[in-house]
Amino acid sequence: MAQAIRKIKKEVPNQKEEQDQATAEIMKELSNNKDAVIAAIQLMKGMQEMGIYDAVRGMLDNRTEVGAIAIQQMNQPAMHNVIKNGMSGVKFLGALQPGQMDTIMAGVGLGLKRLSETGQQVEKQSIWKMRKRLQSPEIRAAMTTMIDFMEGMGEAFLKNRNKSQ
Repeated sequence: MAQAIRKIKKEVPNQKEEQDQATAEIMKELSNNKDAVIAAIQLMKGMQEMGIYDAVRGMLDNRTEVGAIAIQQMNQPAMHNVIKNGMSGVKFLGALQPGQMDTIMAGVGLGLKRLSETGQQVEKQSIWKMRKRLQSPEIRAAMTTMIDFMEGMGEAFLKNRNKSQ
C-alpha cells in the first residue's frame, strides 16, 4: 500500500528568481509586440519633442490652481450656453431618422458641388433663364422642401413665442 503524504515541501522562489522570471516575461511580450512597442516609443518621442510631457507635468504640479481655473471657466454663462447647445444638438440628431439625415446630407453635398461649379462659371444668368430653370423638377423639389422647412421653422418659432408669453 502507498504511504500517506505527511510533509508537503513548498518551494518559494527567492526574489532574484522572481525578478528573472518577470524580466523574461516582459522581454517575451516586447519581442512578440515589437511593431506596437516601436510605434508607442515613436509617439512618446514626438510628444516629448513637442513639450507635451513638460506641460502635463506642470499641470500636475499645479493641479489645485489649474482645477480652480477650469471650474471658474466652466462656471461662465457662455459655457453654460455651450453645454446647453451641445445637448440640444445631440437631442436634434437623435430625433432624426438615419434615412432623413442621409437624404439631407446628400442634397447639401450635391448643392455645394453645384454652387462651386456655378461660382467658377464666367457666364451670368439672365432673369429669363433663371425663370425657365424654375420649371425644372429639381428646382421645384428643392423649393418645395425649403418652403416646408421654413413653414416648420416658423411653426416652432410661434410655439416658442406663445410659451414665453
